[in-house]
Amino acid sequence: MWQALATAGRNCTIARMEYDEDKVDEMALALLFLTLRDGYRAWKGHDWSAVDRLHKKGMIANPLEKAKSVALTEEGCNVRANCSRSISPNPPNSDIV
Repeated sequence: MWQALATAGRNCTIARMEYDEDKVDEMALALLFLTLRDGYRAWKGHDWSAVDRLHKKGMIANPLEKAKSVALTEEGCNVRANCSRSISPNPPNSDIV
């Protein structure tokens, strides 16, 4: 089976997607939100380039500290609420049960 798949793949054209850093940053912020503890600290085990961009945008505190978690800034907490609503398949005020 794998040989058939490999053979079939030789004749395929692979479409490349554009890398949208802003969307990646939105998703990274949403993932940080999902791992929040104490209301504002989140596990920082995500893509370092995205975490660094979030720090430069003022969404999180300095990720280079020794702690395994990072603090969301006030702006990060406000933006993450909007991000989580925009990517949620069923927004909180949805009629879907």
